[in-house]
Amino acid sequence: MIVGLLKEPENERRVALLPQAIEQLKKWQLEIRVEQQAGLKAYASDETYRAAGAQVVSRQDVLESDLIIGIHPLEQQELERLRPNAWLIGQFQPLVQHSYVLRLAERRITSFSMDMVPRITRAQVMDVLSSQATVAGYRAVMVAAQYLPRFFPMLMTAAGSLAPARVLVLGAGVAGLQAIATARRMGAVVEAFDTRSAVKEEVQSLGAKFIEVAGALESAAAGGYAVEQHEEFLQRQRQKIREHAIKADVVICSAQVPGKRAPLLIPHATVADMRPGSVIVDLAAASGGNCEDTRNQEVVRTPNLVTIVGNSNLAADLPIDASRMYGNNLISFLKLLIREGSLSLNLDDAIVAETCITHQGEVISPRVREALALPAIG
Repeated sequence: MIVGLLKEPENERRVALLPQAIEQLKKWQLEIRVEQQAGLKAYASDETYRAAGAQVVSRQDVLESDLIIGIHPLEQQELERLRPNAWLIGQFQPLVQHSYVLRLAERRITSFSMDMVPRITRAQVMDVLSSQATVAGYRAVMVAAQYLPRFFPMLMTAAGSLAPARVLVLGAGVAGLQAIATARRMGAVVEAFDTRSAVKEEVQSLGAKFIEVAGALESAAAGGYAVEQHEEFLQRQRQKIREHAIKADVVICSAQVPGKRAPLLIPHATVADMRPGSVIVDLAAASGGNCEDTRNQEVVRTPNLVTIVGNSNLAADLPIDASRMYGNNLISFLKLLIREGSLSLNLDDAIVAETCITHQGEVISPRVREALALPAIG
């Protein structure tokens, strides 16, 4: 069986598998094809892939593999170049990228979207959203420090005492918790907000103050993610966040709801009252942003001198470790798909069933079928 590793789009520095992961796949009696310069931006040369046992070939040769692995979705025209009944693994955002999912089904591609791995204990080692959010949360604080025109820690100097920076983190998921931990290590005073009361102890254990707004909707069925809130709560939430944001030097935005627009937590009026020189780093930029003034993949400087960094792909700024973590997630997932050097689809396995999006010309994921308004199978 042939496994192909793709080079990512030009603005992506990560690669789905580093040479160390290729060595693991070779132990499974697989033939590995790697696109030329696939790992170059992650500091992995073609020579290191060859040394790991892979063939370094053209993109078209990779697209002719039995199983094709990447991070970002293929361009739709490239789907036409895949062999019949090929298997494809990546992150496709199938709950919102409906036309792409339907095209995968039309092409009879068996596809797996790693952003759909369920949040259950057994799947933690395969959870690419968590591993990449860890990188993004850390990096968000580094980016904030780059733009902030003052120190993070309190300093006692002969020239006088300098107060520590005040950091507000919106969303205490994996990225938010890592941002809290990083900002605390850098000496900042940190506050955090989340609609889920269950994360209060985690926030406090990292040395941050937890901001509560009563009346939030929570759901055990959300798998640990936040859920959409009613308008009355959202108004109280925005007011509470405003009270803290206008006193903050840095705001890290990481609140998202899977398959939905990111909740608007910082309206334009709040930004207008923030301190000159303060910084907002919005990790939810690609899904609309938690800040009304965020522009995805842009750095905005407001009239009152607030810097807003909109970037949902900060994990790509640390391509070595981000790629290593993503690859480890993939290897753990591939153990469920590969048996004695061949592909095996066991839909009785909950992880495989929830991650598999299309198979044999059908959209088979129940969650995606619901998003597409398709009737349930069976």
